[in-house]
Amino acid sequence: MTEPLLVVEHLTKTFGRGRAEATAVADVSFALAPGGSLGIVGESGSGKTTTARMIIGLEHPSGGHITFRGEDRTHPARSARSRRQRGRDIQIVFQDPYTSLDRRQRVGDCLAEVVGVHSRLGRDETRRRVSELAELVGLDDRQLAALPRSLSGGQRQRVAIARALAADPDILILDEAVSALDVSIQAQILNLLSDIRRKRGVSYLFISHDLAVIRQVTDDTIVMRHGAVVEQGPTADVLDNPQDPYTRLLRDSVPRSGWDPETLTARH
Repeated sequence: MTEPLLVVEHLTKTFGRGRAEATAVADVSFALAPGGSLGIVGESGSGKTTTARMIIGLEHPSGGHITFRGEDRTHPARSARSRRQRGRDIQIVFQDPYTSLDRRQRVGDCLAEVVGVHSRLGRDETRRRVSELAELVGLDDRQLAALPRSLSGGQRQRVAIARALAADPDILILDEAVSALDVSIQAQILNLLSDIRRKRGVSYLFISHDLAVIRQVTDDTIVMRHGAVVEQGPTADVLDNPQDPYTRLLRDSVPRSGWDPETLTARH
């Protein structure tokens, strides 16, 4: 049996102290297999993004354990080398790529910079690597030479995905990465992510409030409410036969027209 790539055990996060203390994540546990895809579903404030931020190291857990390839990743890295290694292992793509891209930097230079941080390739090898990344996510030479403001929302998200993949991570966290896109562009990006997973073997941790999206791209799903996991299992089981009332509520409240809540697939 293959060992999990990522194991999260009894993860907890509180903010504030005393009477002002609030629990954002409460006793969350799950595992992500190599090449697997796990969805984390819930409303705003359910704790799903805070969970992702702890896994990536942007927030420090108040309790519990995070293990990557058998190594404890619960606590902050102590050295710059360790921080770089963790950055290579796990990358994140946020909802709005424009705010995370340098508006003064051309796309090709952005990708080359990340390649340079995480590898020791020469100039020609870096150029080839940037071309490979661009081809992988469907960007052409004109888009590589462009500034972010010249690109569409879908193109910017492709840049954000390419930038994350430039580190050659084992895990890609996608935090509402398609929620700001229209339905047709969403479909393109989701198909792209499926292709990348098949070609590269990267594991996905896909955070979304949209069960139709989760249905398309994940193998397993956990449902969070008020910081706690209320249901988890294979995605098809969770969506086809939800056991928790909150999951049933989410299932019956697919927030976008054009989707059939019975099958969570697009109507044609």
